[in-house]
Amino acid sequence: MSHPGERAGSWTLLTGHGHVLVEIARNPGSRIRDISAAAGITERTAQAIVADLEAAGYLTRTRTGRRARYTVNPDSSFRHPAQEGLRVGPFLAVLAADDAAEPGPAAGPGGSPAAAAPARPGRAGPGTPGPGRSR
Repeated sequence: MSHPGERAGSWTLLTGHGHVLVEIARNPGSRIRDISAAAGITERTAQAIVADLEAAGYLTRTRTGRRARYTVNPDSSFRHPAQEGLRVGPFLAVLAADDAAEPGPAAGPGGSPAAAAPARPGRAGPGTPGPGRSR
């Protein structure tokens, strides 16, 4: 059994695209250099991922002089069939939030992730066992 401080392999739960999207949700005015450092990838890779996310509608990029500012689209859906119909907004609200007092940029009206995305009928929510799953 591994201990919390030990690495159990070299994989991470999120892909590079996930890390970049979370970092942009946290800091919409981040430079590519900052995004790449936070995500642990090269600047060139970060730039390619930002282009992918923009082309797929996950974010928009607005240029002001030499700087870019990003706006995340919380209504974008996850791409994997296992998350069909689920939106990225609530996911980003949780991962991008600094603390409970300040909701993440993907939070909906009222500042809560629940307000950003109503529960989908027939889907198990976080902490709820789904069909065929037990605790």
